[in-house]
Amino acid sequence: MSEWTRWLVAGLLSFALGLVALGNAVAVSIGIVWVTGSMLLLAGSTQAVLGFSDSGFGNKVLSVMLGVLMAMLGISFMRNPLEGTMSITAVITLVIASAGVLRLIWAFRMRQSGYFWMMLFSGSLSILLAGFILANFMQTSERLLGILLGIELLLNGVALSVLALFLRAYTDET
Repeated sequence: MSEWTRWLVAGLLSFALGLVALGNAVAVSIGIVWVTGSMLLLAGSTQAVLGFSDSGFGNKVLSVMLGVLMAMLGISFMRNPLEGTMSITAVITLVIASAGVLRLIWAFRMRQSGYFWMMLFSGSLSILLAGFILANFMQTSERLLGILLGIELLLNGVALSVLALFLRAYTDET
């Protein structure tokens, strides 16, 4: 199988999985939270165990406490994945809103340039998106992670397919 064909297959597979994720957004969101919880549990447990070997009493206590806290968060996510989707959605919404506010600040700092309106538009849309998520929080929180992953897989599939077509057109197959 040629290189471009492998990339095309990967792109088409990613695109198909994106469609599946969008069709099952709640299940995908729960899976994401469960995987996140598993990783937090593993990382927190490791940090807690390794924290006992830290030098100094304060470092040891802080490292172990942070590790236990992270492990407890992981267990909480795994035991209550729907509530975990709400927590992660709240953080994502905060990030989107913060990015929107920063873009608005940047827009007003570049008022004299030709980029003002595009930056203003981008920041405004981010704030509107965050507001939409908050206004529909109970409905969006259980689906948002799956939707975002589905969209990313779709975009990744398109990008890999374009890469494959580029490789097909601009490389010598020998």
